[in-house]
Amino acid sequence: MNAEQSRLKDTSWKKWGPYVSDRQWGTVREDYSANGDAWNYITHDMARSKAYRWGEEGIAGICDRQQYLCFAIALWNKKDPIIKERYFGLSNPEGNHGEDVKEMYYYLDSTPTHSYMKTLYKYPQNEFPYKRLVDENKSRGRQDPEFELMDTGIFDENEYFDVFTEYAKAAQEDILIKITIHNRGDKDSPLNIMPSLWFRNTWGWGYDSRKPDLTAHSNKVISVFQKELGQMWLHVEGGAELLFCDNETNSRRLYNYNDGRKYYKDGINDYIVSGADTVNPKKTGTKAAANYDLVIPGGESVTLRLRLSEDAKYSFEDFDQIFATRLTEADQFYNDIHGEAMSADRRLIQRQAFAGMLWNKQFYYSDIRHWLSGDKGMPKPPAQRQNARNSKWKHLNTRDIISMPDKWEYPWFAAWDLAFHCLPLATVDMAFAKNQLVLLTRDWYMHPNGQLPAYEWDFGDANPPVHAMAVWNIYKADKEANNGKGDTYFLERVFHKLMLNFTWWVNRKDESGNNIFEGGFLGMDNVGVFDRNMHLPWGQHLEQADGTSWMAMYSLNLLRIATELAQTDKAYSDIASKFFEHFIYIVGAMSNFGEHDEGLWDDEDGFFYDQIRFPDDGSVKLRVRSIVGLIPLFATEVLEEKDIMDNPIFQDRLKWFAEKRPDLASLVSRWGEKGNESRHLISLLRGYRMKSLLKYMLDENEFLSEYGIRSLSKYHLKHPYHVSVNGVEFGISYVPGDSDSGLFGGNSNWRGPIWMPINYLIIDSLHRFHQYYGNDFKIECPTGSGNFMNLKEVANELYARVSKLFLRNEKEERPVYGKNGKLQTDPYFKDHILFYEFFDGDTGKGLGAAHQTGWTGLIANCLYVD
Repeated sequence: MNAEQSRLKDTSWKKWGPYVSDRQWGTVREDYSANGDAWNYITHDMARSKAYRWGEEGIAGICDRQQYLCFAIALWNKKDPIIKERYFGLSNPEGNHGEDVKEMYYYLDSTPTHSYMKTLYKYPQNEFPYKRLVDENKSRGRQDPEFELMDTGIFDENEYFDVFTEYAKAAQEDILIKITIHNRGDKDSPLNIMPSLWFRNTWGWGYDSRKPDLTAHSNKVISVFQKELGQMWLHVEGGAELLFCDNETNSRRLYNYNDGRKYYKDGINDYIVSGADTVNPKKTGTKAAANYDLVIPGGESVTLRLRLSEDAKYSFEDFDQIFATRLTEADQFYNDIHGEAMSADRRLIQRQAFAGMLWNKQFYYSDIRHWLSGDKGMPKPPAQRQNARNSKWKHLNTRDIISMPDKWEYPWFAAWDLAFHCLPLATVDMAFAKNQLVLLTRDWYMHPNGQLPAYEWDFGDANPPVHAMAVWNIYKADKEANNGKGDTYFLERVFHKLMLNFTWWVNRKDESGNNIFEGGFLGMDNVGVFDRNMHLPWGQHLEQADGTSWMAMYSLNLLRIATELAQTDKAYSDIASKFFEHFIYIVGAMSNFGEHDEGLWDDEDGFFYDQIRFPDDGSVKLRVRSIVGLIPLFATEVLEEKDIMDNPIFQDRLKWFAEKRPDLASLVSRWGEKGNESRHLISLLRGYRMKSLLKYMLDENEFLSEYGIRSLSKYHLKHPYHVSVNGVEFGISYVPGDSDSGLFGGNSNWRGPIWMPINYLIIDSLHRFHQYYGNDFKIECPTGSGNFMNLKEVANELYARVSKLFLRNEKEERPVYGKNGKLQTDPYFKDHILFYEFFDGDTGKGLGAAHQTGWTGLIANCLYVD
């Protein structure tokens, strides 16, 4: 066991971490408007002056797990109109493809206890082009690409600073901070860098008026006191000016109201930029900064050192040695994960993917009841807020560290994103991954009716039910790592809550009671001919191949968990039978429900489609070849012989269906036939249908891209699909990159043509099929090539293709960076990886959120080929 693995056994090592958001402004939590316009209630321009109610933001920020005290960096190049305290970006209405951060920063390294962390921010030496970024993107339409910071040319002459911020813990409450500023240009350039310390405002809302305190203890030490944290000290090396103000709203600037205060949240900004009398001369407050006014020589660097500690008399003598030790320990930790056979480039990508996953932890604080009704220390909010978004979730009360999709673009948890996050997180921190999966099923998250909260913009929306999949995969990995001893307490604990959630789906999302499920867009907003969340105005409803397949998959996931638990508790035998029965009726409904109806499967095309069901029970299929029709592949589970033989109740139910309902049994693949190593397969797909779907999926003119599986078949490039419903025309065509449609709000089609979580699930399903069929079962890959592979080899082919998104190719280029020469060749850019939300279906270029190390972090698990 290496040093970091030992630390993971002590949760106190995680008290401090990167739990500060990259963006708090424009979030639902901070929106107290009457109309729910979160993007305009607090804008980026307002953010420097507005004290937040529910959380804090910063650059390279850290805080304690309750976010009482935060630390981050701020910078000023002496040309910008404001100091750089937070990352700039466009709100959803401003961007031609929705919200988008307009900065260059990277999460480079982190251990799971955050004993060592490293991040990089690239700060221009010339005036930051705030207005140009807004104006240019405003002038562009959906057909145009996003206008990024690099497109302004501000980095072309290397006139920028590389600002590396590193943290190393000497102990749980002793944090070393190293900030290294490289001038990448040839000329000497001035820079104010302000390591900043502040308290989250907990005193201004009418519940506890006691203020914490930051006070200059000397010209190099700031005394830090807060009742929960106790006494700490920030030691500052070198000649910095200590500046103090208060984390209070500047009501004069924002609302033209004089509240009698003088030193506001933006006080340090105004003092640095314009010399205003806005910092406290008594050197005390609730926000402070150590202002280093520097000139960085051209081509050289400067390093600053600070220490946040319980020790009032610390010296910096052992500083460098502690950093060196923690970095060596981080190397040892990741070397054990990489293994000896992994190439250097794969190691670099995997380690940065894990770093992004770990840096995207965030303190998430929300109390919906208080948020709706307002705080007693503040003006009463508008009456309309009682019926605002999420008003049916008054029980939801969170105060946790949660893995975020992206702390700038999506600084709030999303249920199904989180399930995918846990898969790579389990590789580095199994306990944290389990905790995250348990979290959303807790009473103060899960709705009393059994629904899991979807995401902050609408907790009541439906995300695909993938939690059981993640729970089972993580349980298996943990069991294997512990020599066959599984954590059945974790499995059983989550299983009971997931049964409640499954019942919610059955009761709420099967409109006709025929085992065909709806669910709305289900995260697949890019693959339909119309917004699948909308209610059709003519009395029809949409029956979804993906919603129904997700439920078939959910049934099998819960069946598999029940058979595992039945090994030690026979009470679960009945439950396994129950979920098998759900599964088989769903299969029957998808395949053939109604006397003259062939369900969601189309025999002529050999593909699954959504369909519109009319009030007279007629239907029309929406013949769009998309991942909606591939999701049936996921409803596949392999059982060992003992899972059946040791469970007589389940065994009898299988026998009953085989004998009494052969019409249904014939639709389910091979549970009665032993396959490879006497395994049994339960799958929504019989062999013919599986082969038919794989033929489409592995066709390079359809779904198979050089970089993975597309979300929409390229067939629709030359054959756009159109359908008329009650005289209204709808259509869709293949677009390899960002959507050209405003179908689903500001960021329509954000899931993209190549999307990491779906590729992961396809690969996972192929492995399960291979477990049953073995090496002798082969299919053509790619379709039409004459090259035949077994299903494990096909899975490895897909591993290789998605890995190519990030790996250097024969031209020494990373496809993820497209034709951007600086990102491809510049020594200060080319080995820093951005993990985009989705990828161009033809070129592999990264699109969407640039720091979406959430489910795109799955690449850490997809770099292996065995």
